[in-house]
Amino acid sequence: MSGGAPQFAKLPKPPYYAVIFSALRTPGDGQNYGATAARMVELAQQQPGYLGIESTRGEDGFGITVSYWDSEAAILAWKQQLDHSEARRQGRERWYQHYELRVAKVERAYGMP
Repeated sequence: MSGGAPQFAKLPKPPYYAVIFSALRTPGDGQNYGATAARMVELAQQQPGYLGIESTRGEDGFGITVSYWDSEAAILAWKQQLDHSEARRQGRERWYQHYELRVAKVERAYGMP
């Protein structure tokens, strides 16, 4: 989702869950990273319980992607999805120098305009 205009996920009123994935990429964009990342967004959008996604990546390779889900069961089902499992394996082996994943329950949300 990086490279275009910022987009905010259109989300329901809380509570819901956020999966926060912060990662530092390895140098270069080879080994099919971009296509795989786009495919993961497409697949996530098809999963029961998916609510939305927000993502950004800086020129230094550091990025944050937050996906939103209606339940912990939906998050677990996404984690177990076969193509997503393979993408995570490739991420550990090829694409990321370091990553952190956090799951949080969103109790309150507000913004503007």
